[in-house]
Amino acid sequence: MKVKDQQRREFIKQSGLGLLGLTLLPSAYGHFAPSDRLRVAHIGVGGMGNSHMKWFSALPEVDVVALCDVDEMHLANSLKTMETLQPGKKVKGYGDFRHILDRNDIDAITCATPDHWHAQIATLAFQAGKDVYGEKPLSYDVKEGQMMLRNLEKHNRIFQMGNQIHATDNYHRVVEIIKSGAIGKVHTVRLWKTGAPPNLGNPKSIAVPKGLNWDMWLGPAPYVDYIPEKCHFTYRYFLDYSGGYFADFWCHIADVAFWALDPKGLKSIVARGEKAEGIADTPKWLEVDYDFDDLKIYWTTEPPNVPGAADRGIGAFFEGDKGSLICDYNSREITINGETMTDIPEIPQSIIRSPGHQQNFVDAVKSRTQPESNLAYARNMTLPMHLGLISYRLGRKLNWDSEKEKFVGDAEANALLSRKARKAWRLVT
Repeated sequence: MKVKDQQRREFIKQSGLGLLGLTLLPSAYGHFAPSDRLRVAHIGVGGMGNSHMKWFSALPEVDVVALCDVDEMHLANSLKTMETLQPGKKVKGYGDFRHILDRNDIDAITCATPDHWHAQIATLAFQAGKDVYGEKPLSYDVKEGQMMLRNLEKHNRIFQMGNQIHATDNYHRVVEIIKSGAIGKVHTVRLWKTGAPPNLGNPKSIAVPKGLNWDMWLGPAPYVDYIPEKCHFTYRYFLDYSGGYFADFWCHIADVAFWALDPKGLKSIVARGEKAEGIADTPKWLEVDYDFDDLKIYWTTEPPNVPGAADRGIGAFFEGDKGSLICDYNSREITINGETMTDIPEIPQSIIRSPGHQQNFVDAVKSRTQPESNLAYARNMTLPMHLGLISYRLGRKLNWDSEKEKFVGDAEANALLSRKARKAWRLVT
């Protein structure tokens, strides 16, 4: 950060503008207006990053000005794509995201890197005065989520997690119905996602491909020799970088449950599972039982034995003392007194509908108010996923202190709440 920018921030803080909520964008001190265009950079443009490019370049008030990827081929292909998405507009490419954070003309970034980079990049972006649209899962571990929230609040930043299903009308309506009390007090929620990691075999390491910065791809993760199966899309099946199907889909379906019920007082977690076949080490299948105050949440790989679940590859089943509700991304069914329906028209709309997940982020950046899937909410919803993986790794039930955010009397489990980054990549604290 330049000295001049730091002096401006100190002036804002000392003059009381920050206390009034009049936080200004770092690249437009004194002249950022709702009509101004938002300058966005995309970090990680292999798979989901290309969706980010298409989504944001289609928004009328957004200019995509930079891309970054550690794989030169990904970057070159994405720069070509941007020529068709934004004809005639210059987009610069980088191999190191820190060059993007150094640019004062960039207002916000999106992050679609592998999971183990999410928190460091977001936190450094907050510290550089940039807002963040970050892919799920929120972070690699619990401590990273705490670090992200602490820095977001300190630097008055905006964050939206990229669980795009959150923006759908179906989820909004499910939440309205649950909150209305139509099915009574909910005591049990069953969440599931079918699927298993592919059998990646037991390949050996090979030379790093030309144009791939493997050391930076690994970043904070432990160093290993290059194995193609550990890189790019299939990275998600290795615990050093992600958490398999569970981490990939938890936030998409747990989202509707946490939004509707805001579970409190998590007391215990117990997971059962089996390692994937071959070199991968995330679960082949997984079951996790969560015990909250007055609520039990169960995660399974197979659909639970409840009405309507068998034909859904992903879903949430709410059991209340007056009825039940089952939903997936696009559908829902409510059963009360033996009668099943898809809606209860008498329940009014009480939640403002989303203009679109990415538009919601842009609107939040301009208004300086947090979007729907904001960091505080996303962290609270993501935390049980991390704890479920820790229980799986240790193979035992764990007791949790939700106030201190620590396991009770279990040093081995608490050690897994964070991971020390490799020395060269300890960029944030």
